[in-house]
Amino acid sequence: MGQPMKLYYCETLNPRKACAAARYLGLDVEFIRVDLARGEQRTPDFLALNPNGKVPVLTDGDLRLWEANAIMYFLSDRAGSDFWPGDARRFDLTRWMSWDAAHFTRHGATIWFERLIKPLLGLQEDERIIEEARSSLLVSCRIIDEHLADRTWTVGTAATAADFAIGAALPYAGAMGFDFSQFPHLSRWYEALDRIDAWHNPFPSNTNRIG
Repeated sequence: MGQPMKLYYCETLNPRKACAAARYLGLDVEFIRVDLARGEQRTPDFLALNPNGKVPVLTDGDLRLWEANAIMYFLSDRAGSDFWPGDARRFDLTRWMSWDAAHFTRHGATIWFERLIKPLLGLQEDERIIEEARSSLLVSCRIIDEHLADRTWTVGTAATAADFAIGAALPYAGAMGFDFSQFPHLSRWYEALDRIDAWHNPFPSNTNRIG
């Protein structure tokens, strides 16, 4: 029997997508936590896995795969799942995941970094950047809220990688000071997503460390 896949992660936005997908799909994955505060992502061993020095990274034998969306695609393919549909729905999924990366999670991640990460690094928050991101995020919220008005999930009739991608920043909305409850369809959708245990509890409690 071969070795399990290894998923390198930390408790941040993009790794959440990959970890939640691995759990949701029920795959045999060894989770390996990368301690960013200690600089483990900059060690030669880790840079050999991902020259960008970022998580998540998935290894499977000789395969080295980084970028959370690509990892979700690979995991879905490995599981033979509709989590990343193989039929015509894949075009709609690609549209929404591309939109999310360029707009929704991009702006949410900016606020998340300013509000939650900069203070940990002893850096000053930039209110101008926060306000610009907040304004753009509100526009994106209106777009996805309208899309979800007559559907339960972003693409098709079940949760897919598009939902896991779009949801990435929303667990931190309260701590970010961003209230999306004014968008009823978006709120209903996220409540359904958060009822999925793999999404709500994506990270393992006991992990190995690299470095």
